[in-house]
Amino acid sequence: MEHTHSFNTLNMGETMANVAKNVDIQSYRIPLGVCAGICPFNFPAMIPLWMYPLAITLGNTYVLKPSEKVPGATDIMIDLLKESGVPDGVVNVVHGGAPTVTAICEHPDIKAVSFVGGNAAGEYIYKTASNHGKRAQVNMGAKNHAIVMPDCDKEDTINAIVGACFGSAGQRCMAIAITVLVGDSADLIPEIIERTKKLSVGPGVTNADICPMNNKAAMERAVGIINKSESQGGKILLDGRNLTVAGFENGNF
Repeated sequence: MEHTHSFNTLNMGETMANVAKNVDIQSYRIPLGVCAGICPFNFPAMIPLWMYPLAITLGNTYVLKPSEKVPGATDIMIDLLKESGVPDGVVNVVHGGAPTVTAICEHPDIKAVSFVGGNAAGEYIYKTASNHGKRAQVNMGAKNHAIVMPDCDKEDTINAIVGACFGSAGQRCMAIAITVLVGDSADLIPEIIERTKKLSVGPGVTNADICPMNNKAAMERAVGIINKSESQGGKILLDGRNLTVAGFENGNF
């Protein structure tokens, strides 16, 4: 928000006077033209809102490709955009999977591409868009590590670990995938487990603490990681595999 509030000055360019005798230097910021954004499934409203509002404010038009897994949020936002008076054609939405991504990266009229998502897709988008003369900005997959020291505040630490590990079912870049417990801080493990057991599991409409994963393949991948860890000697202290939620027996929990 602070960055966007600075647009008036950021968009002004720079002037350097008297760099040499009778010589001034001025730089101008001008719109690129058509820009594009390729979005992930996990934050279907927030991430598009990082993209097209900034681009059109600075004079560009926009092509937005939401994740094919969650297209509805983008459709709602575009309807609201039209209601606000933005002319048709300023922000455009295209749906689809990999072929649509390739078309965006190769289309000669698109001058810049932004992406948020996984590593494999991001590397492909960066390479393909760059090879076609576009500016490419890719924010790729990540996970957080937490290091817990013995002198930590116990309640704050437990709350932070449980919230970060299991919020959004772990399907976000800010999720804590690994916690390193230093020294006596390992004594917190039983309390972390007990706190986690109290989390509710269910569909998002029930405001559950842990919602289903986005699709069956994602759930199977997560289960596979746990299975592999167990086969390599990992000790499973709290097992969420094969979880069934009443009324949603086919959910990806």
